[in-house]
Amino acid sequence: MASGELSTRRIDEENLPVGHVVTASGRVSGVHQVGTVNPDLSPFATDELIQLDESLIEATRRTGIRFNVLVGDLGSDTAAGADAALAGTPEAEYSVLIAVSPNQHAIEVRSGRGVAHLVDDRIAQLGITAATGSFRDGDLIDGLVAAVRVMSAAITGPSA
Repeated sequence: MASGELSTRRIDEENLPVGHVVTASGRVSGVHQVGTVNPDLSPFATDELIQLDESLIEATRRTGIRFNVLVGDLGSDTAAGADAALAGTPEAEYSVLIAVSPNQHAIEVRSGRGVAHLVDDRIAQLGITAATGSFRDGDLIDGLVAAVRVMSAAITGPSA
C-alpha cells in the first residue's frame, strides 16, 4: 500500500474508471495518461508519489523487508486500525506498515511476526520521530519518506 484509505466497503469493480483494477490486497490501482492531472485519484502530486515509491523500493531492497504506507482513517482506536491494516498488506508477516491517520493526528508503525526482531519498538520510534517534524509543517510525503529512510538505515546499520 503506498497510500489509500482503510475501508471495509465492497468496491464495485464494474463502475471503476477505465484503467483501474482492484488488486489482490483490495486496493484500487489506477493509471491515467501521462501529462494529465487527475485530482480525484490522489491528494498527492505525481512527483511526491514517485519520491515515496522510490524510498519504499530502496528500503525494501536494502533490508529485505517489505515496507508499506497507509494514509487514511484508522478508526477510533488507531492502534487496532493499524493492526488490522497490517494483516491486509502483502506478505504481512515480513512487512512493516507505517500508518498515518491525518485527521486524528496519529501515526502507527507495525511489523509482521517474521521481522519483529528487526523492527522493534526502538526502530518504530525512530521512524515516528523522523516523520513528526515534517508532519507538523504539513508535509506528509516528506515525513513518510523520512520515516522509511531512517527506519531502513537503522535496521541495516552503518555497514550496509
